[in-house]
Amino acid sequence: MTVKKKQIVECDVIDVAFGGKGLAKIDGFAVFIDQTVTGDRLAARIVRKKRNYAEAVVQELLRPSPMRVDAPCPYSGYCGGCKWQFIDYPHQLEFKRRHVSESLEHIAMMEGVRVHPTLPSERVFGYRNKMEFSCSDRRWLMPHELGTDADIGFALGLHVPGTFHKVLDTDACLLQPDTGNRILESVRRYMRQSDRPVYGLRSHEGFWRFLMLRHSVDRDRWMVNIVTASEDRDAVQPLADLLMDQFTEVVCVVNNITARRSGVAIGEREIHLAGEPVLTDRIGDFEFEISANSFFQTNTRGAGRLYETVGRYADLRGDETVVDLYCGTGTIAIWLAAKARRVIGLELVESAVADARKNCLSNGIDNCSFILGDIKDTLENIETTPDLLVIDPPRAGMHKDVLKQVCRMGPEKIVYVSCNPATMARDMLELKADYTLEEVQPVDMFPHTFHIESVARLVRKT
Repeated sequence: MTVKKKQIVECDVIDVAFGGKGLAKIDGFAVFIDQTVTGDRLAARIVRKKRNYAEAVVQELLRPSPMRVDAPCPYSGYCGGCKWQFIDYPHQLEFKRRHVSESLEHIAMMEGVRVHPTLPSERVFGYRNKMEFSCSDRRWLMPHELGTDADIGFALGLHVPGTFHKVLDTDACLLQPDTGNRILESVRRYMRQSDRPVYGLRSHEGFWRFLMLRHSVDRDRWMVNIVTASEDRDAVQPLADLLMDQFTEVVCVVNNITARRSGVAIGEREIHLAGEPVLTDRIGDFEFEISANSFFQTNTRGAGRLYETVGRYADLRGDETVVDLYCGTGTIAIWLAAKARRVIGLELVESAVADARKNCLSNGIDNCSFILGDIKDTLENIETTPDLLVIDPPRAGMHKDVLKQVCRMGPEKIVYVSCNPATMARDMLELKADYTLEEVQPVDMFPHTFHIESVARLVRKT
């Protein structure tokens, strides 16, 4: 059968590909279908045809897979936040382990690597400590709202996947604790009644832009960050005062201001409106101050499990020198410092290095130092070969020049922390000539999504 655009075909989903879509084969031709899972039989409509594959959407589910469950969220399938709610959680964990294993096999050409079963998240809902909600003057209607007199001129919520201007007016997100949803609803009411307009994602006109909520798991306290297009204290201060009065859990309200057109909820400047200037949260034995725009792992409990794995793979005795590449705000460096002689962190972002130094000071850590600059330049200035190299690169993986320097440096052990199995596998392809990949531990930080963190342990070949 020749697959054509707009054609409707009956097919069986035989696998779930990296990226989260179900895979069907029609006369050997690959078709990727969103919101499907292994074992589904369905009628699918082809929406895009490429030379080697096609993409399709579900027209009718003829026979559901036994892996399916009822998604508890009414926005499931429409919101881009968590697209795997319809898959039973144990099967999500296995798909993630397989994606790590298959990436190593197909990209790094490494067969038989020991990839352990995925460590589950302690909580599968209410686990996120940070949520960003967008404002829009054009609301995306759910199917049951089509043809009704629903107000389409206001939305505060999450984006429809693959779009920048389609925003759902999200009543509640199950990925954040319930208090966050009550704060969201209070802010929505205030913004709707305000005489300041919400921001138009196409017109780039308006005032209210984003709502960012941050939660301290350790103290059960909240930060509210109201992002606006301009400074207007008369508009935002009453909202800050309202939130402080309504919610004893809210201890900090700030206003970030940005005139940039890009859809990023980071202000060019920040005004402190009420309460404390920062949140404090804890991972393991360590406390971290979190400002509105600082980086912090979005699953606090999962971060503890991730760092425990890093510590186990590091297997430090107390006399080692550790170099931590892409150290960010120093969380891994601080976690390892008690069992190392010294830890040196390398990081490009100036504010992250400032946070790392402050975090060391507040936790009484005196054997960590941090070097600011591009890692491909600063790594050359490390005079001694470390006993352990920790690498925690961004989603894009390591820069090729950094990879070459790592191989030349030749530390005995490497612990590689990854948020992207594909780029981890690409980096392993370069490292495998000099290092043996002993084992990989996937850690689920993001239930109901296809995203997966992994920790890899490498040992230099003799």
